Amino acid sequence: MQIDILIKGGTVVDGSGADAHAADVRVSDGRIVEIGKNLAAREGERVFDAAGCYVTPGMIETHNHWDGGVWWAPNMEPLPAYGATTSINGNCGFSIAPAPKTEEGKQTVVDIFNYFEDIPEEPMKQVVPWNWDKWSEYKASMQAGVRLPLNFCSFCGHVPLRLAVMGMDAWDRAATPDEVAQMCAYLDDALAAGAMGLSSNMMDRDKYERRLPPQMADDAEIEALFRVVARYPGASVQFIVDYFLAGEGNDQVEHWGKLAKKIGVKLQWAGIPTLMFMKKYQDRARELHDQFKAERLPIFTAFNVISPTSILNFGSTLIFGQNGNPVWQELINERSWEGKKAMLTDEAWLDRARASWDNQFPHSTLFDTEGMLLRESESGFGPIGCTLADYQRSEGFNHTSDALAKWVLNNGAESVILKRSYAKDEDFLQELLNDDNTLCNVSDAGAHGKMFCGAGYNVFLLTDYVRDRKVLSIERAIYMLTWRTAEFFGLHDRGLLKEGMVADIAVFNLDEIEMRDEKKIWDVWDGTGEE
Repeated sequence: MQIDILIKGGTVVDGSGADAHAADVRVSDGRIVEIGKNLAAREGERVFDAAGCYVTPGMIETHNHWDGGVWWAPNMEPLPAYGATTSINGNCGFSIAPAPKTEEGKQTVVDIFNYFEDIPEEPMKQVVPWNWDKWSEYKASMQAGVRLPLNFCSFCGHVPLRLAVMGMDAWDRAATPDEVAQMCAYLDDALAAGAMGLSSNMMDRDKYERRLPPQMADDAEIEALFRVVARYPGASVQFIVDYFLAGEGNDQVEHWGKLAKKIGVKLQWAGIPTLMFMKKYQDRARELHDQFKAERLPIFTAFNVISPTSILNFGSTLIFGQNGNPVWQELINERSWEGKKAMLTDEAWLDRARASWDNQFPHSTLFDTEGMLLRESESGFGPIGCTLADYQRSEGFNHTSDALAKWVLNNGAESVILKRSYAKDEDFLQELLNDDNTLCNVSDAGAHGKMFCGAGYNVFLLTDYVRDRKVLSIERAIYMLTWRTAEFFGLHDRGLLKEGMVADIAVFNLDEIEMRDEKKIWDVWDGTGEE
């Protein structure tokens, strides 16, 4: 059914960076057909009064993880309410296509989504149909089985590429030439079917401290995959950079930048150091970024204006592993409460846990016990509403690890601690927001349901940076959230309010939108019929 629309009386911010201006916008058959002042309504048009509102392109979520979630939460809430019209998924090297051949391989993909992104295991195994081998078959399955309110885009992940071809050997070694050729064939299938490109991951370790499979790839494999991407105009390569764990980010960016330049592929490096503890890496990162710009290379960095998610429980979290605390990660890896309880009462484990706590990464915010709020108790035992430091002092514990162990033992694995976020380098973030070789709005929305969902970071940019602190213009912010991103990803028919473009449009009053307090809800099917 064709719906004709006229949006009247608003202030158009068209996404190009041009000055905001008063204008009406006419839409017919899903396309923008006219932009001008005082447009008269036509018979049959639905007229929307946008007085006091900005009229902008729909916002593009640069970095989401709805790959499995769309099968059990197809409304993708709350993204549509935040003005998002496009969601880019398959990031961090993680996608659910191609599918590994064995049940062990599929379970590994599920485990990766569960551990790194807090995507629940049961619906991933039982609701996602897994009725595909290649990425093109995954796309067909989604089109047949899911109806979504946003434009859904996805990369083809390097992790399932390796697992589909190499099985569990993907964790341990470089690929053979024949295996590389098979990976290239899978990637070619994905790109021909409309995948955004290839995503990879040079940072993460799994819950057993293993480097992820892409980190086993040699240059021959990476270059071969790059050549496939280079054959598709608009396609790009994304890789996650490690400034957080081993601090190898600058070497990785330099190396991958050279490979991208050699092959002639568009590259996104996600994870530029914007947190204060990462400042020691910034000078070199800036040099590399400026070098790519000077050489006019399509090599962009991606970032977010909000510090990483900061809630942990003791049933499933990656916080201990990512902060260099393997013994407390052992507790998380243990599935049963009886097993966890045995650890928490075992003197040998408690001794090891103290040593592991003392040897966490120096930048770990877990050392900041005044910044760890005991927030929710599964058992109701408590205390809650105080910090871990308060609890340690009141109970007379000599070591933080012992205090935490006792609190978890009393309160249960699903108890929750709110952890103070890392301090941000605001000056550097403002530089990046005004740089044309960057991508913002890396929200992780669709992931971290047990922490904070990242949806709404675009609203934080518009309210905190534009409205409240006035350090960024509305025109620049909308450009970064729309056309800047659309151009990079080859989405040339959207992200701009212009005649002939797709009518992905957001209308909002900047004085009315807010990042509101979070609410905890239980809305994911867990396979048991319970919450």
